[in-house]
Amino acid sequence: MNKQLKTVTRTIFVMFLALFVALTMIQFVYVDSLRANPLNERTTRNSFNIERGAILTSSGDPIAYSVTRDDFYKFGREYKNGEIYAPITGYFSHYQGSSGIERVLNDELSGATGGQFFSRLSRIFSDQHPQGNSVQLTVDDAVQKAAFEQLQGLQGSIVALDPETGKILALASTPSYDPAKLSANESATVIKNYNELVADTNNPLYNRAIAGNLYIPGSVFKVLTTAAALESGKYNLDSEVADPAEWQLPGSVDFMRNYHQRACDNGDKVTLATALVRSCNIPFGEIVNELPPNALPDIAKAFGFGREYEIPLKVTASTIGQPTGAAQLALTSIGQFDARVTPLQMALVSATIANKGVQMSPTLVDKIITPDLLTTAEHKPTEFARSISQDTAAKMSELLVRSVTDESGLAGNAAIAGATVGGKTGTAQVGKDENGKDLPYTIWFTGFAEKDGRKVAVAVAIEEGGGVAHNFSAQSGQLPTQIGKKVMEAVLNK
Repeated sequence: MNKQLKTVTRTIFVMFLALFVALTMIQFVYVDSLRANPLNERTTRNSFNIERGAILTSSGDPIAYSVTRDDFYKFGREYKNGEIYAPITGYFSHYQGSSGIERVLNDELSGATGGQFFSRLSRIFSDQHPQGNSVQLTVDDAVQKAAFEQLQGLQGSIVALDPETGKILALASTPSYDPAKLSANESATVIKNYNELVADTNNPLYNRAIAGNLYIPGSVFKVLTTAAALESGKYNLDSEVADPAEWQLPGSVDFMRNYHQRACDNGDKVTLATALVRSCNIPFGEIVNELPPNALPDIAKAFGFGREYEIPLKVTASTIGQPTGAAQLALTSIGQFDARVTPLQMALVSATIANKGVQMSPTLVDKIITPDLLTTAEHKPTEFARSISQDTAAKMSELLVRSVTDESGLAGNAAIAGATVGGKTGTAQVGKDENGKDLPYTIWFTGFAEKDGRKVAVAVAIEEGGGVAHNFSAQSGQLPTQIGKKVMEAVLNK
């Protein structure tokens, strides 16, 4: 009898232990994934009764917020200036998913974080409907609107940020979409609108600033190659290399030429400084093959290439590819071959130079605010890395300013009265059509500006040479420079 009781007792104990472990796993280990599971009907239905927190600009202006509805859902989501902010806010739908800040900070916005437990409990006892936290962005409304306005009629992206804090002041991508079309309470309507956006060949759902297909950087990448040369200690601004009108790529039958099809300077020698200011190609192909093989990959890594930033939106990692051999390395040095970047990454390169070689971690979120207006989390500037020495940063700043101020510089249209402005243009070849004709180029500007203590760094990428309105031409290369100037002015002149 005692033996049987012991067996039953042990069995019950094991069962209780298994139940305890299972409950613990569900409540603490798998809780987030179970809550986020689209098949979790309880989570979906609970969201109908919650007044979702607002998404605010840096000044506190709501751009995504909940309103009461006279239907089953109780609340609906509305967006102010939806197309302008869609790449940041994304959309929220009860049944068809979400994107952007609406998705990555869903727990905060929906009131599902552990820190909101007592707030939820208090609202239950006081007979108030539950509310989520609000998310205040770093984005400046005037700068964001300026960026979006400059992109009208174009396919491309603009990023502007504060070099000293990493705060993103603008993140625009066009063509865009209205999040309200994907946030309706009628599932069939949302599905129809979503399918139309997916079918659009202009890819309005792409966030070109941080993801999408990424861009070939072209000549803006020469900033990194110059930094690698200076960091090596083998080159300074006055170091000279041969200055031919054409240069046969090592180990190849192909030739590299400068954009204007002639020598960069006098046809004899050209300095590193002149090569960058005039954006010549051949000197960089020569220089990179005189550096250690790992010099270019190392400098790219130091600037954040290969890293998937979370701002908290996930940023696709920029890459220089894996060039093998002198010819591929030479093409990579001028931002061709397999180099692919996000505009955010190129803005960070300029910001790092402007910040004396220190790269700050980028962010879109400034603070989290509870329904009773308490701040539960606030952004603190965080150093990502010292990408280059302070001396190299000073020399790079000098060169980029000369690119704007020198007569032979290509970024003169970025000049702003009363401000110190540095910048670099770029024209990236993206391939050839079936007839062997060059496809329209991607055109670039990246740079920085400072005036009366205000600082900003930007990157502008425009697809297809600006499109039909700009004749799909590489000669429209001043377009992104002019756009970059307008966005920087929106920061400096506040």
